[in-house]
Amino acid sequence: MHARDLRKAGESDERIDTVAGWRDAPFFTDAERAALALAEALTRLADRPDGVPDDVYAAAAEHYDEEQLAALILSISLVNVWNRINIATRQVAGVGY
Repeated sequence: MHARDLRKAGESDERIDTVAGWRDAPFFTDAERAALALAEALTRLADRPDGVPDDVYAAAAEHYDEEQLAALILSISLVNVWNRINIATRQVAGVGY
């Protein structure tokens, strides 16, 4: 669903297809990398005892002001909620869109 919407909005296939490998792909800005690192940390909270590492949060805060950072955190959280609802209810991604 999101990839389709991004393509309609003019996003390149290279960026869409390499987002999972964002650390190694050359297609992302420093700000985008900071947002992706924050998204990964917020999504994988159980992987570490300290939640979101200070350096990950600080890197995001370097690129986004307080309001933008709050919106980013909320957006990441909402994606995680929808993913968990779909997993719990066994919804198949992309079906019905």
